[in-house]
Amino acid sequence: MSLKNLLTAAALQGVAEARARIFGHVLNPTGKRSPHKILRKKLIGDKVAQWYPYDIKNDDPLVLAREEKQRLAKLEMLKRRGKGPPKKGQGKRAVKRNK
Repeated sequence: MSLKNLLTAAALQGVAEARARIFGHVLNPTGKRSPHKILRKKLIGDKVAQWYPYDIKNDDPLVLAREEKQRLAKLEMLKRRGKGPPKKGQGKRAVKRNK
């Protein structure tokens, strides 16, 4: 390699580093795979959350209490018919294990 080629390569490298520093780019002289392209993308969580309206039911304790009361009433009705949840340790998996 001649001195001229060496100086030109060094100058080009210096210019590339300066350009990357100024414009906020990531320098990848080896060309290896890098996660920078993925990390550079904006996060989409806020955009997805905007699609769903705010649920005002969670703010009102009266609504939550009424829903809980309805749930307990339904559970009680199912228990009276014998369709409620089994006691702890009496479910399908526990019965299967004892056979």
